[in-house]
Formats: sequence, C-alpha cells, structure tokens
Amino acid sequence: MLVRLQGALLLFLLSISAPAQTLVVTDDNNQSVTLQAPAQRIITLAPSMTELVFSLGAGDRIVGVMDFSNYPPAANDLPVVGRFDMLDMEQIVALQPDLIVAWRSGNPRSALQRLQELGFTVYTAEPESLRSIASHLQRLGVLTGTETRANALAEDFIEQLDATSRRYADDRLVDVFYQVWDRPLVTVGGSELISDMIEVCGGRNVFRELGTGPKVNLEDVLLKEPEVIIASGSDENSPAWLEDWRRWSQLPAVANDHLYAIPPDLVQRHSLRALQGLDLMCQHIDKAR
Repeated sequence: MLVRLQGALLLFLLSISAPAQTLVVTDDNNQSVTLQAPAQRIITLAPSMTELVFSLGAGDRIVGVMDFSNYPPAANDLPVVGRFDMLDMEQIVALQPDLIVAWRSGNPRSALQRLQELGFTVYTAEPESLRSIASHLQRLGVLTGTETRANALAEDFIEQLDATSRRYADDRLVDVFYQVWDRPLVTVGGSELISDMIEVCGGRNVFRELGTGPKVNLEDVLLKEPEVIIASGSDENSPAWLEDWRRWSQLPAVANDHLYAIPPDLVQRHSLRALQGLDLMCQHIDKAR
C-alpha cells in the first residue's frame, strides 16, 4: 500500500511540475502563432472562420464575431465586433480574447497590426481553395485543443473532395461564367474558391486569368460564350438579375437554358458547407455536357 501511495504521489508531483505543452501553428502570413493552452476566449473575424470553430466543437468559446456570422444559428446570438471595413477595437479589447482568428483580405490590415501590437494572439487566414479548408481546420484544431476532431473532419473533407474530383476528371470541360453581382458586373478570378469549385467539377472559369473579385463588362461575357451561367446574390433566393441574360439568346448558356443560382454562403465561405455548394455546382455544370 505504501509503495502505491508513493508512486501516486510521484506521478502527481510530476504532473504539476511538468510545463504545459506549447501550441504552435503557422498562419497564412507565414507567422508563428503560439498559445500556452487551448484558446478559451475566441474572436472570429470572418463568417467562414466562425463556422470552422463551431465545427470543431469550440463554438461555446467564441466571444465575438464579424457581421454576417449567421451559421450555425447559435452564431446569431454572439456580439458583433466589426464588419468588413471596420473593427470595433474598443469592444475587442474589452472582450480580452486569447485568440483572434482573422481574415487577411477581409479585415483592415492596420487594425490587425494594432491588435498584435497590443499583445493579442492573431491567427491570420487567407483560404483560396477547397483543400485549404482542411488545413485551417487542422491548425485551428491545434489552437483550440480539438486536434482529434479536427483531423477526422479534415480527412473526411479531403476524401469527399477527392471523390468528386475523380468523378469529373475525364469529362468534357464546360465553360462557366460565375456572376457574383450585377452592378457592377463582378465575377471570380482564378485564385478564388468558386473558381476552384468550377475546376473540380470539370468546368472552366471563363475569367480564370483575372485576379480576385474582378469587374468585367457585358461585352467581355458575350465574347467568352459561356455554356453555363451560375449566379449568387445576397441571400438564398435566385437573384432577379440572373434572368436578364435571357435577352442574349446567342449565348450557349441561354440557348440551352443553363442559368442557375447557388446560395452564396455555400460557395463563398471556406467552411465545411462548401462541399454542399460543390455538389450543387457540379450538378449544374454536368447538365451542360
């Protein structure tokens, strides 16, 4: 009995004297992000990052979110600490987060730099592809202490993505125009999530040579002669301006009635729901073959 008590005491002393394991990941700014313990007070500065943290089972640790963080429904009850062009610095500081998950191209860079200068730990994400979603899941899993769940979700995500990619790998390429907005006429460039989806589905983004969020002219679209036109608006409803394309009957997409809409949150957010958007995208493109 004495030996067992001594052994138990030794293990206890070792446990309280051993230093906690440092959590370290590299973000999309190629900066090392370090925590001494899993984050307990998290602020997410993009709706997609809010979704990912909830997916990891750490949504109850989020203390502040960005405007339009509306999924899952519980996110609607969280304090909003900013919008795409402005952060409420006073509120963020008052919330005392131990981790801020930022979006490089969607947050004011000067504000993010100021938060770092104030001593806050900032993980900066700039996801550009479907595969990057799995990578961010794993890195956020480290910072939230949910690695097991994160790795399982990431593995499942990649398996589903690879299966979809194989399904359409040998099919004929279909020229696709994706319309983000009407006035001005905005599409997607080759380095964006939607363009990656189009490619996985065996499609070809007709404006793949352009940069992020490019504005184009009507004449540019007519010259590209897309076989499919897919649009997103501001909500789940099909945007009224999608029907405006019917006046251009010379377009293959119009002549063959391949005008489609996908809810924007399923294709514009780097979250697990992107697989739902991918499935819809592929179904629409496949109809044009």
